[in-house]
Amino acid sequence: MRVYLLFLTLFFCSISFAQNSISGSVSDSNNQPIPGANIKVVGDNSGTISDVDGKFILSTSKKFPYQIEITALGFGAKKITVSGANQKVIVKLLDEETKLNEIVVSASRTPERVLESPVTIERMGIADIKKTASATFYEGLENLKEVQMNTSSMSFKSINTRGFATVANVRFMQLVDGMDNSSPLLNFVIGNMIGVSEIDVQSVELLPGASSALYGANAFNGILFMNSKSPFTSQGIRAYAKYGQTSQQAAGVNDYVDYGIRMAKAFNPYFAAKANFTYMKATDWYATNYDDKTTLGRDRSHINYDGINVYGDEVSTNLKGVGNALASLGRIPAGAVNLLPSTNVSRTGYNEVDLTDNKASNTKIDFSLHVRPFGNENLEVIWQSKFGFGNAVYQGANRYYLNNFFMQQHKLEFKGKNFFLRGYTTTEDGGKSYDMLFTGINVNRKWKADSQWFGEYAGAYIQSTLGGMTPENAHKVARTVADTGRLLPGTAGFKSAFDQVTNEASVLSGSKLVDNSRIYHSDANYNFKDIIKFAEIQVGGSYRAYQLNSHGRIYTDASGPINYNEYGAYTQLTKKLMDDRLKFTGSVRYDKSKNFDGNVSPRVSFVYSGGESRKHNFRASFQTGFRNPSTQDQYIGFNVGSAILLGSAPDNLTRYKETLPVSTTTGQFFAGGTSVNITGLNAYNNSYTAASVGALTATGNPALLKKTNLAFVKPEEVKAFEIGYRSFIKDMSVDINGYYNTYNNFIGNLNVVAPLYGKAQDAPNPAGGATDLGTQSLHALQNGNYRAFQLYTNTGVEIKSLGFGLGLAKKVYKDFEVGVNYNYAEFNFDQSQDPSFEAGFNTPKHRVKASFGNEKLFDNFGFNVSGRWNSEYLWQSTMVDGIIKSATVIDAQVNYNMPKLKSTLKIGAANIGGKEYTQVLGAGSIGQQYFASWTINP
Repeated sequence: MRVYLLFLTLFFCSISFAQNSISGSVSDSNNQPIPGANIKVVGDNSGTISDVDGKFILSTSKKFPYQIEITALGFGAKKITVSGANQKVIVKLLDEETKLNEIVVSASRTPERVLESPVTIERMGIADIKKTASATFYEGLENLKEVQMNTSSMSFKSINTRGFATVANVRFMQLVDGMDNSSPLLNFVIGNMIGVSEIDVQSVELLPGASSALYGANAFNGILFMNSKSPFTSQGIRAYAKYGQTSQQAAGVNDYVDYGIRMAKAFNPYFAAKANFTYMKATDWYATNYDDKTTLGRDRSHINYDGINVYGDEVSTNLKGVGNALASLGRIPAGAVNLLPSTNVSRTGYNEVDLTDNKASNTKIDFSLHVRPFGNENLEVIWQSKFGFGNAVYQGANRYYLNNFFMQQHKLEFKGKNFFLRGYTTTEDGGKSYDMLFTGINVNRKWKADSQWFGEYAGAYIQSTLGGMTPENAHKVARTVADTGRLLPGTAGFKSAFDQVTNEASVLSGSKLVDNSRIYHSDANYNFKDIIKFAEIQVGGSYRAYQLNSHGRIYTDASGPINYNEYGAYTQLTKKLMDDRLKFTGSVRYDKSKNFDGNVSPRVSFVYSGGESRKHNFRASFQTGFRNPSTQDQYIGFNVGSAILLGSAPDNLTRYKETLPVSTTTGQFFAGGTSVNITGLNAYNNSYTAASVGALTATGNPALLKKTNLAFVKPEEVKAFEIGYRSFIKDMSVDINGYYNTYNNFIGNLNVVAPLYGKAQDAPNPAGGATDLGTQSLHALQNGNYRAFQLYTNTGVEIKSLGFGLGLAKKVYKDFEVGVNYNYAEFNFDQSQDPSFEAGFNTPKHRVKASFGNEKLFDNFGFNVSGRWNSEYLWQSTMVDGIIKSATVIDAQVNYNMPKLKSTLKIGAANIGGKEYTQVLGAGSIGQQYFASWTINP
């Protein structure tokens, strides 16, 4: 509490210094005010920005006369000498085409024009955020070239660039003010849940390709940088409020609210502070895909139905096996077993919409204190704290409701003109989150145990058959009998069982997800450009420590947290040659993770500026990248119902232990008892591939069985080639790029089945006798005495991907702007060489995006329309595979500036008149969204 009181005291109290103030206005060549222009004292840290009327007041301790510099995106910079306090500063800025002159930092860790970037880069600035027709700036990122969104929930959107991504995009990195937003437990970004407010965004930069050479192992297929505004240069109180509605066939029409406030003040040249608060609440897109997970065309009428958004029906068993068990207990005559078919039957499940409140929400709070000991940018010390919590649905192997999920980050940073040194920590708390699959399974078990349900089903089937019913009708009667007493959604009994299950962590009776994991991270960079003159040389490094703590619910950490670390160091040299027309950049990075050998990632690039004005810029680059197996790949030990997700770290395999019952008298004889103890080593050393077990089930032929033969997971590697061209030709911005990637040791999943007794071997002999271990393993498979695992492994097959992108933008008439971009992407993987491996490219082959707008249509009025289309594509994930259909989406907005109120009103709509579409198979279909927003001091 004392810390917060100190913060409030520092934030709202000022220190008196001798100050002088000047006032003025900034306008364009048409005498229209320019809001958001930066006015800065040359040689001093003092600065401010213009308001919606283009007016400003600048305070500084510097004595007259002095110079001020005025800059604004889309206009040329201007310097003016101020001689006294009474001088009225009237500034007129000239229009300038800036798309290719915008300054970016991320591509080379040093400021450079977009035109000279050595790799493909996309940027969204303040003006772009204002123009976006999407409900939020983060959703607006989907209109950038090479971006494909994977929407798991209204409050959880995952960015995919260059493919091989699900909702859990472990190959993509997101930095907010230098901090990695990845979840410590999950190892991937959870959208913008702890990101940045749209009224605090200064710029967004996207590198869609491999960036391991500068940013380390996780920057494998792309990296997003979100930078917030400094309270030294962007002061005052800003606020926004949005209200709207969402419309979806399944969910109906529902309210949507989103509001936020930003407060920032520079008390003097030495101290500044800011705080942000945002809140969003909506009804989530209902997930109502009732197709069967495994069999096309199968519906709820099937006896072994397993619906995509239905949970509890994963519990399935062989009906004849149930009969044998009942007969051995003397509950039915032995002869009655012959009336039962040897087919699997599943329990009746619950729809997802009945297992969640379908609410999406997100609250973000952050504050930062900024100290400049010398009153300038030579040294700035920053303390920043960020808090994010809310509700969302995450889709992995199952669907998980993140209920009151909480994540926080705290950073201390020292930065100057040529260096930075920062350290931060990220912690999270799962809150009341739960697994919807186990919620369905264990709510079912609350009112009737599985053994009782299947026993009643078998008994009713026998009675119906003896009564002369057809098999189809006998199954209907059997299900009705077994479902007697079923808890119905909306009843008090169902709610009581639901509450008990979602508050219990054990998968045997509950579904709660427990997580208190954290990350400790530090990194540093120094640029020697003021010391070494022949070239620009940078050096840097990073260190990260993980502490995984799921209390045994998700990872094998029941006896205590799992700790491991990784570190890296890099250097980069940039040199301009040939009268500064040719820019060479070379970099190399070394990274080492606890469980793996070190990796070296080099990158080399050339940028040539041709033409008299040097606006024809050709670029080419080659780099290697790698990705260390994630925390899940190494340490998970998670029961998802149909299988155990098992990480392959050697100590993880021995830590995972389980005791399983053995059915049938013969099986207990082979196993030496009624139960068996297994570890993770069984999955690697004594198992069959799930594909071959499926073949056995379909044909009954043991010769098709294949013993699992795989090594522990290791880092995956990529070699990335890229060429590109940027220019401005006859008032048209042109950006062309092409890439070709080769992946080795690509990480994926392999499903295996481990028999509880016997020894797995290729084509086991079915007639080998009681002492034949292969025969014993076959008996285990045929009688349900096995454990299924989903392992993390590398494919030995090389995967290749290639893509092409074209972006064009032009002012077509006065201030009307048109933009269009196209992306082509495909991959090549010889499935016949590794039939059980899924690459999970999950990216459309064709994407087209376009925009049309005018921010100066007439006085204070602007509009923008954007549209996008993608071709259909194959979706592969650990939960479900299938085809995602092509989609056309049109968004639009109109905005009106009200100078007297210092406000902007925006009315927008997403997916206008369009069909509902899906981005993640298993997630809710995305409907329409309409909103109105009011922003004060935009």
